[in-house]
Amino acid sequence: MKPYPLKSALSFTLALILAGACLAQDRPQMDLPRTRLSAGMHQIESQVAATPQQRMIGLMFRKEMPQHEGMLFVFEQPSVQCFWMKNTLLPLTAAFVEDDGTIVNLVDMKPRTESPHCSNKPVRYVLEMNQGWFAKKGVKPGMKLSGRPFEQR
Repeated sequence: MKPYPLKSALSFTLALILAGACLAQDRPQMDLPRTRLSAGMHQIESQVAATPQQRMIGLMFRKEMPQHEGMLFVFEQPSVQCFWMKNTLLPLTAAFVEDDGTIVNLVDMKPRTESPHCSNKPVRYVLEMNQGWFAKKGVKPGMKLSGRPFEQR
């Protein structure tokens, strides 16, 4: 039996890894860490997207999401954050949030669009919920979210 050359074996392994990564990108991420947030008396179970890869995929490919759940995007430092909805199947509202939990602005976003939706000023956090959740709960810009990410460090 003739052994495979090392270069061929490495190429094959790399191809398998890349194929797996491509497949993973076509599926919703359901296994992210979670945190509990509050908007007044309303509780939110939130997945936390903290790495560049997690933030890039976000809520793409999800067909449904319970009303009390969302996704919190955490960035390393405050910056003007812009989001789009490519490959996102659900209508969402993004809350752009300061370090202390204050909501800067809310933006409704349509599924499968590439229009940018940006924060009005630099923020570190963005919370995406099903579209209409903030309005139904009476949550508006200027109000504060609470939970571990917004506690003083």
